[in-house]
Amino acid sequence: MKQPQTLPVRYNPSELSDEELVERARVELFHVTRAYEELMRRYQRTLFNVCSRYLGNERDADDVCQEVMLKVLYGLKNFEGKSKFKTWLYSITFNECTTQYRKDRRKRRLADALAQEPLDEASEEFAPKSEEQGGLDRWLVHVNPIDREILVLRFVAELEFQEIAGIMNMGLSATKMRYKRALDRLRSNFATEDDSP
Repeated sequence: MKQPQTLPVRYNPSELSDEELVERARVELFHVTRAYEELMRRYQRTLFNVCSRYLGNERDADDVCQEVMLKVLYGLKNFEGKSKFKTWLYSITFNECTTQYRKDRRKRRLADALAQEPLDEASEEFAPKSEEQGGLDRWLVHVNPIDREILVLRFVAELEFQEIAGIMNMGLSATKMRYKRALDRLRSNFATEDDSP
C-alpha cells in the first residue's frame, strides 16, 4: 500500500509551482492557508481584470472575485488536477461572471419595464469611465457575452484556445470561429469610428 507523500513543514510558497501549492493547500486547508493565499496572490490581478472586463464595472467585479476566491477555498480539497489550476480557476470565474451578468440583465429589464421606457443609462453603464481605459475595454461593450468572454479569456487571462473551449463547454473549432468573428466585429467597429468625422 502506497504511503501518502509527506510534505516538509517549512517552505516558501513563492518558490513553489501552482501544482505544488495545490497539493499543499489540499493537505493544509483549513488549518493553514499559506499555499491557498499564494495561489490567490498570483492570480488576483488577472482575476479582477477578467471580471471587470466581462461585467463592465469594478463593483460587480470585486464581488465576483470574492465569490470566486471562496469557491476556490472550499473547492480545492476536491480539485483532482485533471486540468491546470489556472484553467480550473477561470472556469469558476466564467461561471460566476455569467451568473452575475444574467442577474444584472434581469435587473435592467425590470427597471425598463417599471419606467415603461428604455433606459439609455443602462447601456452606458458598461461604457469605460475614462479615455485611458480605451483599447479592448472600449469595444467589449459591442460584442455579445459569449464573444466577450472568449476575448477576455484570450487577451486578459492569456489562455490557449483548448483551455477556453473547456471552460466554455464548446468545441475547439467553434471557439476559434467565435473568436475570429468577434475580432472581425471589433475591427469593423474600429474602421467605422476611424471613418467618422
